[in-house]
Parts: sequence; C-alpha cells; structure tokens
Amino acid sequence: MVRVRLPKVRSGEMFAIADQLLGASKIRIACADGKSRLGRIPGKLRKRMWIREGDLLIILPWEFQDEKANILYRYTRTQATHLSRRGKIPELVDIF
Repeated sequence: MVRVRLPKVRSGEMFAIADQLLGASKIRIACADGKSRLGRIPGKLRKRMWIREGDLLIILPWEFQDEKANILYRYTRTQATHLSRRGKIPELVDIF
C-alpha cells in the first residue's frame, strides 16, 4: 500500500505535468484544467526538489495572476504510475 499526497482541490491545488525547464527555478507546466502556466519552485523547496520534464506535480495557481503557479510537490515515477493505475489523475495530464 503506497501512501501518496493528493491535491487539496478545496484550496485550489491541481495536478500538472512539467513541460519545459526554463532556468532560474521556473518551469513551463501543463495543468489539469487545460491551461499552460509558468511554474515557480519556492525557495524552501529549490534545493530539495529536482524536477525533470515529464514529472507529475501538484501546483497552486496564483490568485492574482492565473497564468502563474507555485509548485508544491513532485511525485516520483513510482508514485505517479500508482496514481495512474488507480485512476486518480485526470485524463488531460495522465501520461503514465
């Protein structure tokens, strides 16, 4: 049994896929709602979280600029395939 963190939909979190690494801790991400956003890795997670293209993420879109988002969590490949098999990932971002 794998215990995996899921997005808190009530607070606006959602699944996303890392599309393109831009440098300066910024990433182009494809979100579960169909939009493409500019993702930012907060300083607290910068050294701890290494993100590659194709990784499954949990993001929180900014309230005042909808085209930007903070990255909250990155799933490992094992966690992502587990969620995919259980049908927890929306079709738009399910590449596993």
